[in-house]
Amino acid sequence: EQLAVKAFKGASLRLSQRRHGALVVFEQETGLREYIDTGILLNADPSPELFLTIFNKNTELHDGAVIVRDNKLVAAACVLPLSTSTMSDLQMGLRHRAALGISEVSDAVAVVISEETGQVAVAHNGRIIRNLDISRLDSILHALIIGSQSGSEEKLA
Repeated sequence: EQLAVKAFKGASLRLSQRRHGALVVFEQETGLREYIDTGILLNADPSPELFLTIFNKNTELHDGAVIVRDNKLVAAACVLPLSTSTMSDLQMGLRHRAALGISEVSDAVAVVISEETGQVAVAHNGRIIRNLDISRLDSILHALIIGSQSGSEEKLA
């Protein structure tokens, strides 16, 4: 299993319970360099503790997105494009609009934890799946990230 996914899953329940908002973007085939360049470079190995520290409300890095590339937390506090689709739901705040926005311009998988409700959502291909519990998050991330990587490796073999 991908280390960054495992580390994030390890942190997501605690982030949700603490109502610490989070936005994590897993880069896929589409490069996200222009968004990485808007943040603070980390190039750090993933761990649940690092995710928890970054998204602690008292840190400088908690606003914006963490971008994950090749099992590294490449950058934090990244600025993402906001979705222009009309979202009537008032529960969809800035993080949700940014997650949806990055999923509209790339094949990235974005995970949001709501600061207001602690609820988890995943955005991919311009769609957002909301109100996920941690086991459902696990299966969705496995399908979208780990499944797509193992599929592409098989094609290369």
